[in-house]
Amino acid sequence: MQAFEAQARDLAGLMARGRGRRLIGRDGADFASNDYLGLADSAVLRGAVTAALARGVPIGSGGSRLLRGNHREHEALEAEAAAFFGRESALYFSSGYAANAALLGTLPQRGDLVLFDELVHASAHEGMKLGRAETRAVAHNDVAAFAAAIADWRRAGGAGRVWIAVESLYSMDGDIAPLAELAALAQGEEAILLVDEAHATGVYGPQGQGLAHALPPANLITLHTCGKALGCEGALVTGPAIVRDFLVNRGRAVIFSTAPSPLMAAAVRAALRIVAEGEGLRTALFDRIAAARQALAPLGVPPGESQVLPLILGDDVRTMAVAGALQAGGFDVRGIRPPTVPAGTARLRISITNNVDLADIAALAARLTELLGERSSTPL
Repeated sequence: MQAFEAQARDLAGLMARGRGRRLIGRDGADFASNDYLGLADSAVLRGAVTAALARGVPIGSGGSRLLRGNHREHEALEAEAAAFFGRESALYFSSGYAANAALLGTLPQRGDLVLFDELVHASAHEGMKLGRAETRAVAHNDVAAFAAAIADWRRAGGAGRVWIAVESLYSMDGDIAPLAELAALAQGEEAILLVDEAHATGVYGPQGQGLAHALPPANLITLHTCGKALGCEGALVTGPAIVRDFLVNRGRAVIFSTAPSPLMAAAVRAALRIVAEGEGLRTALFDRIAAARQALAPLGVPPGESQVLPLILGDDVRTMAVAGALQAGGFDVRGIRPPTVPAGTARLRISITNNVDLADIAALAARLTELLGERSSTPL
């Protein structure tokens, strides 16, 4: 038996099904990133990082937060983030993946039940695997199904706490969760509502505070990633102070992980100030979203309002061929296949950001019209 024989077979199977992955460069007009407000390469953030370096902020933290890795930039960011999002506390993680895994792997206890929307991010699944609570998937955006699942669990003898894990804006379909109804259900059931605001932070809500900003805070935990509209890196978990304290004491991702870069914390502080005053950035983005939805609706993009526009082609190989043709023509559009999305729903995930203009959007629509008009007759 050769070394890595099993891995070679697995990769060969992925390639045969049109599901192989490879890393490709970031060339062409940006219809792929989550840099929705165009901040990642902005002069303002560059200036904030330069100023932080000049005042002596280190690049590396040198240790976990509980050792010597806790820096005043971390604490300043967390205080400012808690104030910005209107919460008692905030805790900064190195990534949204780490934050989601820590939340769901630490907070729900044995005897509890975690109900999660069937389309939640892979990082939430990772956290649930690490946790001790029972977990159940619930039909996407179906509040009645959440209520029925709670009732079924209670009738079967479930007596612990219920945790409801959802996203506010889903990254592959671009649809928005019924948060007000879910919050009302959570209040009525004395459940905890966990809302991943990854794709809403900076874009939605007053000053970009997210879609969950107006929900009752007592039983609400929100996760705000910093690597999307904020243009930086990391994630902020916000909620009651007890959540921060428990994660610091019990969260293995906090205790046993090197703290995030203090320099990045300084950058996120600047990004929060930018988005707080960034109504013009959001207006520009929504103008682009409206133009893109109007131009791409005839091609099959479903109705919606968010910056994520899925164009479902179905077949894995065909989807990647269309994506490759777009990339060759100067449009950075990526194909998404199972298992990231359900089988039979391979798609082009078209992301609208301030890194493109209206002319770019019109050109993309024209090229897609050409390519999709050839689908039934001409191989790409």
